[in-house]
Amino acid sequence: MSTPTPVVFIHGLWLHATSWTPWIDLFREAGYEPTAPGWPGDADTVEETRANPDRLADHGIDDVVEHYTNIIDRLDTKPILIGHSFGGMIAQKLLGLDRAAAAIAIDAAQIKGVLPVPLSALRATLPVFKNPGNRHRAVSLTAEQFRFAFGNAVSEAESQELYERWTIPAPGKPLFEAALATFDPHSPAKVDTGNESRGPLLLVMGGKDNTVPEAVTLATLKQYRHSHAVTEIREFADRAHSLTIDSGWRTVAEGCLAWLRAQSL
Repeated sequence: MSTPTPVVFIHGLWLHATSWTPWIDLFREAGYEPTAPGWPGDADTVEETRANPDRLADHGIDDVVEHYTNIIDRLDTKPILIGHSFGGMIAQKLLGLDRAAAAIAIDAAQIKGVLPVPLSALRATLPVFKNPGNRHRAVSLTAEQFRFAFGNAVSEAESQELYERWTIPAPGKPLFEAALATFDPHSPAKVDTGNESRGPLLLVMGGKDNTVPEAVTLATLKQYRHSHAVTEIREFADRAHSLTIDSGWRTVAEGCLAWLRAQSL
């Protein structure tokens, strides 16, 4: 009997790792061995993480990459990585480092070289950037801020429910690092997009996403033009940044499963 392929889910800013629970159940039913480890400083539950925001503060992109590298090193085989938002950036970095069999980056945060910064993205991240001191802090969103950044394509009631159920404070440092990537030759937001031997990559974008608008994902795809490794893109035109956790999550998850099967994974 063959060993199930491991799948590691990587959450982004402001969502707890347990928000992947429905995906884990679906992928396990599909024959994979899924896990969703939290970021450095995450507690086991949403409530405990909210109660200890200082544990999350000042963790940057390199810290998160190292954290997941250590997790991958304990696996018997290279995993499939599925990341959302900044988790999508982390998944791309690890794929470029040949630490994964494949990666799916869902509404992924901008990597170095991606220049478009639409106004909606600036507004979505303003809660962090409005205070330079937030680089070293963990920052929470209000329900109204979450509605704009995540829940703009669902009802106000659903957005409120998602906010209350899944949101946690997020370290500001990764956002500052990504924003300054253009000016930093050694930016932690840099991904080896030219790697020819890496596994396949799927970029998923929500057509109504305010935090990571389509322009960002399309510019990310362009960064991979010098590699012949498989790089594909899929759009969910009516979805926003909450597409992994809202009532339409299964459509996105099943699309990811179908793509993995098409890649013989």
